[in-house]
Amino acid sequence: MVFFGADAAEPTVADLAGLLAGPGEVVRMGGTARLSVRVDSAWRVHVLVAELGQRGLAASWEPTGDERHAVRTSYTRVLKPLAAAWLHGPAKRPPATFHLTGRRLRLWLAAAGTPEPPGGFLLRLGESDQECWEPVGAALAAAGLAGTFIGPDEGGPAYRITGRRRLARLAELVGGPPPATPADAWPVRS
Repeated sequence: MVFFGADAAEPTVADLAGLLAGPGEVVRMGGTARLSVRVDSAWRVHVLVAELGQRGLAASWEPTGDERHAVRTSYTRVLKPLAAAWLHGPAKRPPATFHLTGRRLRLWLAAAGTPEPPGGFLLRLGESDQECWEPVGAALAAAGLAGTFIGPDEGGPAYRITGRRRLARLAELVGGPPPATPADAWPVRS
C-alpha cells in the first residue's frame, strides 16, 4: 500500500480538492456551497457520482449542449470550508497548504485525465483558472509527478505526465480503475 495512495485512507470531503485542481468549480450560496464539473464521457459521470456518494454528498448530472455532462452536488454546508479555502473573490485558487494525495489525484483523473499515446497522461485544468495552473503544477511536482504544462493554444490547459517512473507513480497513487472505466482510460501499474 502506498502511504499517500488512493487506498491508504477513507474517502473524505477534502478529497474533492482534486476536482478543483482540475476543471471543477465551487460556488457559494449563503452558508452553503455546491461543487460541479463538466466531463466528456458517460463513464466519468458514473465514477464521479459514486465517488461523491462515498463522501455522503447527493449528486446529480445532466447532459450539456456540447455533448458533455455536468455533474454537481446539491448545495450543502459540508462544502462550505472547501469553498472558503479555494475561492478568493470570484477567482478559484488553491490554498497555500494545497497538496495532492492519491484520492485527490484519483478524482482529478476520473474527471479530466486523458491517456496520450504513446505513453503519457494529460491532466486537464480549468480553462479560466489561470491562478490555479502554477500552484497545481507545483503540487504535482511535490507528489513526484512533475509534468509539462500544455497551454490553451497547444490543446490545454493541462499537465502532461510522461516517463516510465512518473506514470508508474501516477498508477500507484490513483489505484486501480473504478468500475465503468474503459481499460485504456486509466494508468496501469507496471
